[in-house]
Amino acid sequence: MASLQDQLLKAGMVDKKKAKQIAQQKKKQAKQQAKQQPKGSQVINETREQAQKLIENKKAQGQASNLVRQKENDIKAINAQIKQLITLNTISRKNGEIPFQFVDNKKIKKIYLNESQQIGVVDGRLAIVKLEQAYELVPAAVADKINQRDNHTVVLKNIISETSTADASVDSVDEDDPYADFVVPDDLMW
Repeated sequence: MASLQDQLLKAGMVDKKKAKQIAQQKKKQAKQQAKQQPKGSQVINETREQAQKLIENKKAQGQASNLVRQKENDIKAINAQIKQLITLNTISRKNGEIPFQFVDNKKIKKIYLNESQQIGVVDGRLAIVKLEQAYELVPAAVADKINQRDNHTVVLKNIISETSTADASVDSVDEDDPYADFVVPDDLMW
């Protein structure tokens, strides 16, 4: 059976020069301790301690790199899931004639939708998501699943409450509003 020192040399954890230096120090300390200590007391094996420290350091470094790799793999898996959800559930916008404008990162973007798609986006049944540099239209349920994984991918998803927004806006008219006499038309496109 090989000694611990030989095993460390084979594993590449210690070079020959360092091993020789440690062996010399060990011999010197053993002689000094033998002179200083009475017979029967234990001598601490420093080489073994240093080897254990080296092994623990390597193990800690390995665990840290494994955690980093695991996080990177998790991010890749989430991005793949998002891409799959979008590609499988994309609603075709081929016959889109109506320009629909929305905000993405403080910039106004435009996609073309047909009338039913426009109503679906306004009602909250459809959502606009970003896949790489393109914008796609998906059902709201899919947008919710995507939002659970990454909240930056869903660009626009309207949430309509039970009460009509028109009723709520009429009830909450401010008396000091200078534009109260001007009614906003329902079909206004910006």
